[in-house]
Amino acid sequence: MFTGIITDIGAIERLETRADTGGDMHARISTSYDTTAVELGASIACSGVCLTVVDKGPSWFAVDVSGETISRTARDQWSEGRRLNLERALKLGDELGGHIVTGHVDGIGTIDAIEPDGGSHRVTVIAPADIAPYIAAKGSVTVDGVSLTVNAVADRTDGTTAFDLNIIPHTWAVTALGDLTAGRAVNLEIDVLARYLARMQERLATA
Repeated sequence: MFTGIITDIGAIERLETRADTGGDMHARISTSYDTTAVELGASIACSGVCLTVVDKGPSWFAVDVSGETISRTARDQWSEGRRLNLERALKLGDELGGHIVTGHVDGIGTIDAIEPDGGSHRVTVIAPADIAPYIAAKGSVTVDGVSLTVNAVADRTDGTTAFDLNIIPHTWAVTALGDLTAGRAVNLEIDVLARYLARMQERLATA
């Protein structure tokens, strides 16, 4: 469980493809975390993807990324040099500064536009049709692991949804969102409360 509050920016230092596992990857990721305090088997969200630490050393940790995970996350995310938003798993008693985040990617969005807005940046993201109903103005959404508030939503004729985000200077500086460009794919996770509410409404409608 995570909150979407990024605590470090890492980078993929090395990738190895495991041919004997059908395309799984082993990734070494740089970090400023004190890795002596990170247990093997611990969970770290890497740009919104919950992964398990399988090895570690000073200023780095390693994870195994399955072919299934690679197929369901943003294209080009798993490439050497790519910066990643990092968050360690939530502990009991920690401050819940963002919202409840599971680290499971629900869909892949596409950055449509980025425009300066005062000292902030206004970012427009296109969400695929299957998760579009779960995105609402003033609701929460996770973009590449970052908990953000949706400013506005515009449904499109092809079933997709465009939604606007206002990224304040602090968030732009302390996350990898500053790397965003138009056309870039991003990992999206919808608000878990919206998911459960939709399921309840579905059950009530068929009762």
